[in-house]
Amino acid sequence: MRRRALAGIAVGLVAVGLLVFGGTSFVRVWQMKREVEVLERDIQRLRAEADQLSRTVDRLRDDPALVEQLAREELGMVKGGEKVLKFPADKR
Repeated sequence: MRRRALAGIAVGLVAVGLLVFGGTSFVRVWQMKREVEVLERDIQRLRAEADQLSRTVDRLRDDPALVEQLAREELGMVKGGEKVLKFPADKR
């Protein structure tokens, strides 16, 4: 009977040890799965952004009107002979 009790205690201790160490492994695996999901969403977002930038580059190569529009709006450039009218900023 004493051997059975010792065997039962040993099995119980092994089970508790597996739960403790296995539980931390389970938590780590769960955290890693969450990290992978976040990274996959980031990858999708970055791919979409890269596709948009690629389309913009293609448009800039093929559309001189877009280049002119951006030069005027973003850089404040004007063609030779043009007059620029500057208005004061609205102070509300």
